[in-house]
Amino acid sequence: MIKPVSLLLLAAVLCGSCGSRTGRTAATSCDEPSARPSEYVSTLVGTHSDFTLSTGNTYPAVALPWGMNFWTPQTGEMGSGWAYTYGAHTIRGLKQTHQPSPWINDYGQFSIMPIRGRDKVDEESRQSWFSHQSEEARPYYYSVYLADHDIKAEIAPTERAAIMRFTFPESDESGVVIDAFDRGSYIRVMHDKRTVVGYTTRNSGGVPDNFKNWFIVRFDRKIRDFQIYDGTKPVEGEQLVGEHALVRVGFETRRGEQVTVRAASSFISQMQAVQNLEELGKDDFETVKAKAQA
Repeated sequence: MIKPVSLLLLAAVLCGSCGSRTGRTAATSCDEPSARPSEYVSTLVGTHSDFTLSTGNTYPAVALPWGMNFWTPQTGEMGSGWAYTYGAHTIRGLKQTHQPSPWINDYGQFSIMPIRGRDKVDEESRQSWFSHQSEEARPYYYSVYLADHDIKAEIAPTERAAIMRFTFPESDESGVVIDAFDRGSYIRVMHDKRTVVGYTTRNSGGVPDNFKNWFIVRFDRKIRDFQIYDGTKPVEGEQLVGEHALVRVGFETRRGEQVTVRAASSFISQMQAVQNLEELGKDDFETVKAKAQA
């Protein structure tokens, strides 16, 4: 039998072996965690819920603590309080959300969805199958492989803005759909500035009559073509105030080519949304991600 004294000596030797041979007292690798605390967080916990049975009623929010805007993959239909459920198999968009619970539902929401195909615009046709095996959900970062489009989508947040990175296949039908949702919305394409602006009025009550969430979405490359829709109906021109405004912007991409998207919003005005976009500065995707994790 090993005596207690022997066990103590063995433990002392093992801890000592982790230290420096110079006898310095600074913290050594034995004292350092193998990962940052945020690495231990999975935002998928509590998402295996539905109307009949709650296991948390959460959604995988990508956000900073006390951030104005959260972002989440949207598996549920537009307007559903169950924006993301673990048992779902398709994603309809990356939604900016302010939802406190499925029972209260959301307000000021809109979504961004990378696609491949000129006709993949409404939420049913653009949705894509995904697997949890190709999904990573952290508070500071979310990524998923959208199998039907062969696109990897990633997102990292600031308090009022977010940066997205979409890795496309080779296609002359690559694009991004910006959906301002129904019940009154606005879209304008500023083609020469690689920018889409607009607002959504979608809410679940408890807001003033003039409620709007103004947003701005800016691309890192020139928009090749675009088409605005009111619901499923194509509309001519560069802007639309309608029941359900959304737009598909198009690009031609090589396999592995990445498109970076910067987005922000404001409950005050379009100008304030532009100012909020400045939170991102000139930071690239990896820098924003690292700052969000810090």
